[in-house]
Amino acid sequence: MSASGNPKKVVVFDYGFGNVRSAERALARVGADVEITRDYERAMNADGLLVPGVGAFSACMRGLKEARGDWIVGRRLSGGRPVMGICVGMQILFAQGIEHGVETEGLDEWPGTVEPLDAPVVPHMGWNTVDAPADSELFAGLDADARYYFVHSYGVREWTLEVGNPNIRAPKVSWATHGEPFVAAVENGALWATQFHPEKSGDAGAQLLTNWIGTL
Repeated sequence: MSASGNPKKVVVFDYGFGNVRSAERALARVGADVEITRDYERAMNADGLLVPGVGAFSACMRGLKEARGDWIVGRRLSGGRPVMGICVGMQILFAQGIEHGVETEGLDEWPGTVEPLDAPVVPHMGWNTVDAPADSELFAGLDADARYYFVHSYGVREWTLEVGNPNIRAPKVSWATHGEPFVAAVENGALWATQFHPEKSGDAGAQLLTNWIGTL
């Protein structure tokens, strides 16, 4: 809610690659005024933009560009307007993805490569805990043993962004482990993202979405 009591307007960006209906229901559950659209003006003017994503990195990037989503995300972030990515919607925020030996350029908001998880069993499917920084806003009010729902075979295994300017706040990076550690969530100014699905993560996911909406 805003200070006036009006619900925050959130657009779930519909570019053909995401569980838009489940995201819509989860956001509405925690009090947002939600719209599913790929309309440029509506996506630009919303209080928050949520970018879902399922399937292949390359297909998601192609669909996002066809819907001008790459332009919308860039323009919103350049103006400090909040954006949140989920699952492959998080992965495409990195510089590149490698699937079956094929390299695809991402949005390059963060350096790093999305690559196959090195784990005995893939995909990583089911509930897992997340190791979040103590001062995380995204995970505020959530216990360390809270569990979140993951479905993915690829992830970011190294965080390489360095912030040399002491006046710039470093991103807050959360990790999970499946065979090896991988990036589970990032909070970076107006840009937040999760590898897991908060909309499928029950009460913990609802609290997480509530935390995001509270920053809009």
